[in-house]
Amino acid sequence: MHLESDKISKLNPRSIKQVGYEPSQSDFKAKLVDSNGEEISISQSEYQLILEVLQAIKSDQIIHIVPPNSKLTTQQAADFLNVSHSYLIKLLEQGEIPYVSIGAQRRVQFDDLSKYREKRNQNRSQMLQKLIEMTEEAGLYEDE
Repeated sequence: MHLESDKISKLNPRSIKQVGYEPSQSDFKAKLVDSNGEEISISQSEYQLILEVLQAIKSDQIIHIVPPNSKLTTQQAADFLNVSHSYLIKLLEQGEIPYVSIGAQRRVQFDDLSKYREKRNQNRSQMLQKLIEMTEEAGLYEDE
């Protein structure tokens, strides 16, 4: 991300009054505007991240900001994947998710968890699509 660090350090997050987006033919232009009119340009990925955070807040979801190279405990990893601790241990032992041992404890890299979750979600979507196709072929599924 490329947030302008000199401007960000001066910006009071409580003073942000507007998140703006200006459609353009050639490139994406978005900005944060604080109560003093100070503007900070942001990239499309930063804009999308802000929208996702705002949507999560609106939906009363909990937001965690985790650096990508963080190592999580197995309980934190299980919570992130929304699975039981014992199921996560099974995934680790089966080699589905890499981990490192620190003494008697295991740690899981956040990046590896994110990759696993993305792969799991893609597999679920593919299986759901196959199930829909099978039920359509059998005449059991109708679009409205």
